[in-house]
Amino acid sequence: MHNKLFAALLLGTVWNLALAADEFALLKAERIGPLRVDLPAREVARLIDCPPHRGPVTRWEADSDYHQQWTYPDCGITLDMIATTPKGAQAISAITLTRPSLWKTRRGIGIGDTERAVMAAYGRDRNAEDSAPGKNFVAGSVYGGLMFTFKAGQIERIFLGAGAE
Repeated sequence: MHNKLFAALLLGTVWNLALAADEFALLKAERIGPLRVDLPAREVARLIDCPPHRGPVTRWEADSDYHQQWTYPDCGITLDMIATTPKGAQAISAITLTRPSLWKTRRGIGIGDTERAVMAAYGRDRNAEDSAPGKNFVAGSVYGGLMFTFKAGQIERIFLGAGAE
């Protein structure tokens, strides 16, 4: 009896770890235009044509890292940049797209596309628990994935990264 219970618990743990690995695999593989999570700051400047507005560097208690928001309003791009020290080398930790961005995800989805198009492209990665039809679609997880926000059936915001800690 104890062996069966142990085996069931072990199988459940392995299954949950496999699901989590799949969610994070999506996060690591996904691109928005030429950008990806973990892309070093030195490479970002050559990929975005618009001038950035850089916010202050702040330490987040949730992860003990140092974050700085880089916004590109003329391009509809916001980046959360992260470093382990206040003046350390930064990399992208999250990407947000809004209008007027013309960039698309790795599977060809961009601002203004329909919820139906998102379902066709990312349906197999949909997190039903965190998604709400007509409002948002989460591919992967809110802890690391791709999130689409809808208004009147069209995408108004795309977010790649961890939306929750």
